[in-house]
Amino acid sequence: MRKALVTGATGYIGSNLVKKLLDTGWCINILLREQSDLGLIQDQKNQVQIHYYDGSVQTMIKVLCNVQPDVVFHLASYFVAEHTSEKIDFLAQSNIILGLHLLEGMHKSGSNLLINTGTSWQHYNNEDYNPVCLYAATKQAFEDILAYYVKAKGIKSITLKLFDTYGSNDPRSKLLSLLKKTVESQELLGMSGGEQIINLVHVKDVVQAFLIGAERLLSDCVTDSEAYAISAKEHQTVKQLVAIIEETINDKLPILWGERKYREREVMVPWNRGTTLPGWSPEISLRDGLKEYFKS
Repeated sequence: MRKALVTGATGYIGSNLVKKLLDTGWCINILLREQSDLGLIQDQKNQVQIHYYDGSVQTMIKVLCNVQPDVVFHLASYFVAEHTSEKIDFLAQSNIILGLHLLEGMHKSGSNLLINTGTSWQHYNNEDYNPVCLYAATKQAFEDILAYYVKAKGIKSITLKLFDTYGSNDPRSKLLSLLKKTVESQELLGMSGGEQIINLVHVKDVVQAFLIGAERLLSDCVTDSEAYAISAKEHQTVKQLVAIIEETINDKLPILWGERKYREREVMVPWNRGTTLPGWSPEISLRDGLKEYFKS
């Protein structure tokens, strides 16, 4: 039985990953803070081993030495699209310090296989590196730290760079949840011009990418570090997405286009220069995924 340590297990993608790993026979350990909300894994909490992280590297090393995972899945992060000064410490602690402690724990325990989670927002204007926001910059900062542990300490890693994700029962405050509330309330919704292109990947396809990445690490295909774009085959503007939703639900959405300004450094065209993970391709079409989403 393969053993996993998962960070970010109480988040939307992390909770779906935990469920899939359990379904496929993995022994699951999850790393939490004391204040973590277990709501999304309420039905699975008795099937996993929970370890608590108090913010210290000593605790992290102890957890890794006790667990001895075959693969570490690192999904924990703090996201904010436009930061305020009060959010800087949260971004640094969650996106850099926690990951650094995790790498040190892996090194000290002899665990050397890591699936890391990155973001397409590290590539504003389709550049090799240009962070959309401070969140994206912290994700890059962690990758740079990871490079040291790969080169100097023998860690082998795959970073999966995610685009927009969605799926049924998604509690996150994202574009689709806003549109779903609008469908239900029929209240007028002011939006931007809607010309920005988005790339939506269903959570089931995202989770499958994590599993394929883990198998790639376990099969010794990775010599040091690799990075892949987990993107959908199809993309559309926000206006086109709304049209597809209206077709799916057979109803019109009361949207006032151009009411809001585009965000500073709005991503108008998503990154399209990433390499695809070998053996992976999205299987759930946008229309099928939206049909499921608006039913749930």
